[in-house]
Parts: sequence; structure tokens; C-alpha cells
Amino acid sequence: MKNISKFAVLTLSILMLVSLLAGCGSQPSAPAATEAPAPAEAPAEATDGPTMAKIKAAGKLVVGTEAQYAPYEFKDIDANFVGCDMFLAQKIAEALGVELEIVDMSFDGIIPAVQAGQVDLGIAAFTNTPERAEVIDFSDLYETSMQYLVVATENVDAYASKEALAGLKVGAQKGTIQSQLITKALPDSQLFELDKYPELALEVSNGNIAGLVVDSAVGDSIVANSNGALAVSNFQFSAEEASFGKSVVIAKGNEDLVAAVNGVIAEVLADGSYAAAYDEAVALAAQMGL
Repeated sequence: MKNISKFAVLTLSILMLVSLLAGCGSQPSAPAATEAPAPAEAPAEATDGPTMAKIKAAGKLVVGTEAQYAPYEFKDIDANFVGCDMFLAQKIAEALGVELEIVDMSFDGIIPAVQAGQVDLGIAAFTNTPERAEVIDFSDLYETSMQYLVVATENVDAYASKEALAGLKVGAQKGTIQSQLITKALPDSQLFELDKYPELALEVSNGNIAGLVVDSAVGDSIVANSNGALAVSNFQFSAEEASFGKSVVIAKGNEDLVAAVNGVIAEVLADGSYAAAYDEAVALAAQMGL
């Protein structure tokens, strides 16, 4: 009996071992190891354009203007730069978190200075034209104005047509859209250019030229401060000829700066602060006799 029991126990042990091994063989295999997914690359940081990088490094925004064009840009009695364009320049500097530096120069030198990086922006009532847009970038429009022909008061009716101006000298500031307007819209007249509008107004008052072409706001100031010597002619350019939109001038390759300037323009137009600055500049120019 004892021997049979030992055999039975041995047999039972073998059977249990086989069963155990078989059970182990039926276990699901562990999943094959896989490589962890590569971490997603962080988006590349936007790269500043050359002018924006320069502005940030210097901590200042350098703006070129021609400060004898009230109410857009001129100097007050303390020689501070004022005008609605200078208001816009200050708002742009504030938006960029930097100081504002104004450089006064001849109008026809501003675009070359922007292109050469001597100034960061040109803000001087620049008319937005396709020809200029070939060499520089423009911001969105911040104002649209018509053009006046300012003449001696006694010639308001005499110089009321293109035919009446044929063969006569008509003045404009050198390098401006007004010069181009005279050439295109008054082809039978003679273009007469000087650097400054006060000098042109004096030429009209002295009878040396028939009149001068100027933005309506500037023309109003010139007439108001002429002691009755000058007036706006009854001659009118068509809207197609002479409705000009004004933009900030920016060197090409600076899309980031264009976007920043456009953001400021949208804000000051929407909240009415540019219009208020314009009215204040008109009043100050009148007070100063400009």
C-alpha cells in the first residue's frame, strides 16, 4: 500500500507539473516594445525684420518728416514737432514700447533715407501711389484728401480752368505727388518747384507764378494766414485726378513693422483720436499764423 501511494503521489505530481507548464505556455505574450513617439517640434519663433530688429536694439523709433507742412507736421513756438502726423508717429512708438526720435529733412530725401535705413519710417503726408509702392512699402491709408489750387485773391475766377492755366507756372513742393498732378492734369502749364510751401505761397503773392497745388488742409492754412492775399481758385481737379490717400512709408522686407503700424492706424481711426489730433493741429497752426 505504501509503495502504491508513493507511485500515485509521483504520478499526480508529474501530471500537475505538465498541467502547470501547459498553462504557462497558454499565457498571452507580452506586447513587443515600441519606440516612444518623437516629441513634437516647438513652432519656430517669428523672426523680426531688419528694421524691427534695429528698433528693438536701439530702443527708439526714428521717423523722417518735413516739418513745414501744417497741420500734418510742423514745429510749435518751442520748436517741438507737432501735427497730426507727429501724433501718429508717437502712437506707433508707444505701441512698440520705444522712444520716438524725429528727423527733419527735405521731403524728397525721406524715401531714400527709409530705403537706406537712416530712418525707420517716413511720416510726412505721403500719398500712396503705385509708383512709390514699387520701391517702398506703404501702411494702410490713414487719411484721404483733395487738392486745391491756391492763387492770388484777384485771380480766383481768372484761373478757374485748365485752359486759363495753359502756359502759366503752377507751383508744387519738390518731389511731391502735387508735382506729378500738375504734370499729368495740367500738361499745358509749366511746373514750378521749390522745397518749401511758404516759399511757394510767397511766389504766388508776388505774382511770379499763377498758383500752387496743395492738400486741402494745407491750402486752408495758407489762405487763412495770407492776410487776404491768397484764396482757393474756383478751378477744381476731378476726384479721379486728385483724391489722394496718405500712408506711412516703410522699407521693403519689414512685414512685421507694416503689421504693427497698421494696427496703430486702425486703432486711432476707430477711436477718433487721429481726427481729434488733426483738429488740434489745424487750430494750433492757425494760432501760430502758419
